[in-house]
Amino acid sequence: MHEQNPQAVETAYLSIGESEMYSEVAGAGEPVLFLHGGFCSIESLRAQQDALLGDFRVFAFERPGHGRTADIEGDYHYARWLTDTLAYLDAQGLSDAHIVGYSDGAILGLLLAMAHPERVRSVVAIGANLDPSVFSDPSDEDALLSPPDDGEDKDGLERMHYARLSPDGPEHAQTVIDKLLRLWSSEPNIDPAELSRIHARTLIMAGDRDLIPPAHTLQIAAAIPGAQLCILPGTSHWLHAERPALVSQLIREFLLEERR
Repeated sequence: MHEQNPQAVETAYLSIGESEMYSEVAGAGEPVLFLHGGFCSIESLRAQQDALLGDFRVFAFERPGHGRTADIEGDYHYARWLTDTLAYLDAQGLSDAHIVGYSDGAILGLLLAMAHPERVRSVVAIGANLDPSVFSDPSDEDALLSPPDDGEDKDGLERMHYARLSPDGPEHAQTVIDKLLRLWSSEPNIDPAELSRIHARTLIMAGDRDLIPPAHTLQIAAAIPGAQLCILPGTSHWLHAERPALVSQLIREFLLEERR
């Protein structure tokens, strides 16, 4: 009998809600679900996913209007995305999983751990926020979508991925961005006290130059019983792209701790 190649990637479109959502599965071991950020795709966390393939079975999907999944009518809401995330777990036959989320995906990871603790083995939340007030101007497209001027156009990279992958065509990008800006102006609205409902092992990560103030990230970690906090020096909201090897190592070591 030939062993399954743990590096082989299984791709599919799954019927979730009103959408046919693009999905990838690879690796072998305990399940880890990656949740991408706003105006991102699976590609944005590729380095972190690949780093886990030798020890875990990695699942990832793209929400409507992101990556290879067509957009939907109407605005985005975290409640709807949470329903989609639960439906994805069900479609993959997963009773629970480790959750690794970035930005919007980190918010979803926290919401999932609060509302459905039985579905969550652990949480890694990178660049999460609890409410829009942490942004000086939640409608400032340049501030929210562009990294600090460090000579690397990471926002341009996401736009390139969108133009290459989106079934809606590159001209639809601004529609998605406008819907995201409306979302970020009004949601999430998480009471810090509610984070005490999270009992899964949790790692909260952010950059020390993140557009989300470090004090807010500290508040999130302090509100979750036993949560670990990691602030990466010299990095912004795009820390996973600025220090991919280090972020990948930290995630992998956190997930492997549970086995020791």
